[in-house]
Amino acid sequence: MTPATAEFTTAGLPPGLRAARWSQAIARSYFALELEFRQPERFHGALKTWSLGEVLASRLRSDALCYTRRSDHLRGAGEEEFLLTIPHRSAVQFVQMGRDVTCPPGGFIVERGNEPYEFSYAAANDLIALKVAHRTLADRLPDPGRFCAMEFDGRSGVGALMVDLITASEAHAAEMSAEARAAVGRQVIELLALAIERDPRAAGSRETSVRAAHLSRIKRVIGEDFSNPALVPSAVAAACGISTRYLHELCRSDGASLRQRIREARLSAAHRRLSSPGGTRSITEVAYGCGFSDASSFARAFRARFGVTPRALRDQARATCWEPNSPRK
Repeated sequence: MTPATAEFTTAGLPPGLRAARWSQAIARSYFALELEFRQPERFHGALKTWSLGEVLASRLRSDALCYTRRSDHLRGAGEEEFLLTIPHRSAVQFVQMGRDVTCPPGGFIVERGNEPYEFSYAAANDLIALKVAHRTLADRLPDPGRFCAMEFDGRSGVGALMVDLITASEAHAAEMSAEARAAVGRQVIELLALAIERDPRAAGSRETSVRAAHLSRIKRVIGEDFSNPALVPSAVAAACGISTRYLHELCRSDGASLRQRIREARLSAAHRRLSSPGGTRSITEVAYGCGFSDASSFARAFRARFGVTPRALRDQARATCWEPNSPRK
């Protein structure tokens, strides 16, 4: 049974353990994230969570931080979850799916848990965050992902009422029954949906956000499967849940064909491998390992892209790790 409330603080912890313990607390409360601390050993943070039925509410007070949700964090993830974040003390910066937004105190933003993102604040902050499953949010707000990385008003009207309700629930969660907390959670979702739907931008956001989401998935599929020489448009389209025709249309509208995107991913991977001083694979092995089916065409494409041959780059990388007193290989 989920407790009504739970709290964690770095106060009293040895300086060398603060960053690690805070990272663990964040992962338990939200999901896997990479944290970048400005001063790890001097960091201080306090986190309180309370259950509102299908909504997990939290109050987070901490020094400056950067939270990154990477592609590898998404592997094995279950049902998609969303975060609603309301900063109270200082502005937050949020980047996801090609959008970059600054949210000042009092506003709120929506974050997708199944897409990479970066969330940061440059000064100490006091945040309220809600974690909500996709199905719970979508029951009241269809296709909630279209509202990610947009700042909404939590200072007036329905948005302010939502913030007030969440704040009040923090003070009284421990004395409320599970049924009462669940009822408050449903009211919070209702107010959230009303606040978003009344924003003038909501009407035109659907098409733009859907295209951005598809492009993000196309990029991820290519990044995960570029080494497969049989990676073809139909396979990418199927993995993204769209038609091949729409796939080509999306890529063209974004400035690069699917073929160009796949080739760029393969060439970039080959460049990284050949730039490694300790690399032991031959040029041909690197070419095949990056999805090229012909070593000669790989060499031509590589030189055209980077202005240097694969062999020359490999020789330069090996030269950087050669020491005069060691036998050169």
